[in-house]
Amino acid sequence: MPTRRVTFRLYPTNSQEQKLRWARAMHKELYNSALANRKTQYQKFGNKVDYYQQQGSLPAFKEVWTEYKLLNAGSLQATLKRVDFAYQRFFQGLGKYPRFKSIRHYSGWTYPDSRQGFKAHTTGINGYLELTDLDIQVQMRGQARNWGRPTTCTIVYRNGKWYASIAVDIPSIQRELGMGAVGIDIGCKSALAITDGEHHQLVEAPLFLRHAEARIKQVSKSKRRRRAPNRKSKVKASRRWKKASSRVGKLTRKVANQRQNWLHQVATQIAACNSLVATEKLEVKNMTRKAKKGKRRKQKAGLNKSILDVGFGMLKSAIKYKVEEGGGQFIEVPTKKVKPSQTCPKCGNQHPKTLDERVHQCSNCGYQQDRDIASAEVCLYWVKGTLPGP
Repeated sequence: MPTRRVTFRLYPTNSQEQKLRWARAMHKELYNSALANRKTQYQKFGNKVDYYQQQGSLPAFKEVWTEYKLLNAGSLQATLKRVDFAYQRFFQGLGKYPRFKSIRHYSGWTYPDSRQGFKAHTTGINGYLELTDLDIQVQMRGQARNWGRPTTCTIVYRNGKWYASIAVDIPSIQRELGMGAVGIDIGCKSALAITDGEHHQLVEAPLFLRHAEARIKQVSKSKRRRRAPNRKSKVKASRRWKKASSRVGKLTRKVANQRQNWLHQVATQIAACNSLVATEKLEVKNMTRKAKKGKRRKQKAGLNKSILDVGFGMLKSAIKYKVEEGGGQFIEVPTKKVKPSQTCPKCGNQHPKTLDERVHQCSNCGYQQDRDIASAEVCLYWVKGTLPGP
């Protein structure tokens, strides 16, 4: 049974918001207490504390801190699990050592079971969210493309607004796909180069960040001129700094929302026409690494910004899940083996190109085509098994 996550915007009353803020602060304190317990036990006594030990000590903890008896037991266990997950990421080399969190950096908490803790009174369009431990019923707005049985709910406080992120088990997902097969190349100048072997299409990059960059720099400059907070010197932020910081955040959020809306529209159009999509495998994390010391650090920084502005990873993920949701195939061509941007789709001859060469000109067969279109053709032909070999 497929699972999808749906996010609703919450509209609490003043009294409801006070309860939400209280619960958020309580979960933050529990997180920090669990982290301090692990840290102290290991540094002073050499004991390794795991999730199950902390979960077992939770009833005794609530006898001392009686306020936690009012909160849902499953949500408290989920907060302890969050601490355990942070340690697992650290030991796997995926993150830094877990740190204590202030209320500013603790976004919310999770109800892991819909049978207790929360109830979503909705059919997927607006409705109410009932939180049984806080004894409140909050109005929420939003629309789910597919709706089913709610399983978990995460309450999130972000940018002065409350959200409910609900995971839903859906009996069946119906997405109608086309019968076509296309190869796709994702790039910076043309966000997408799409081809079915005969017809070609270039989708220009929207450049949301580039268009808003001047305004963001202007507001950021105004922010730097205000009195910023300094916790070491116990200096509080000025009102003007807070207002300027809010303006910067508003602009960057708008860019992110525009990008997300655009890539989902493009992914939906591709899935509606095709049931087979082939593209090259991209390691976005490696592609956007900072340049080493040298003369071309600014150029690399500009390239990284262009890659992130298009959203290579998000775009590929959106196309993949929409195609697979309808029962289609999304295939990633191994880049190191096939080398789509260096290979001729007509004869299979490989010729190295620099990034400034935007036209594919084969020295072997004379085939001339846009570089991105040629790369998309290579991906398509390789998946179909019709790519000529040397």
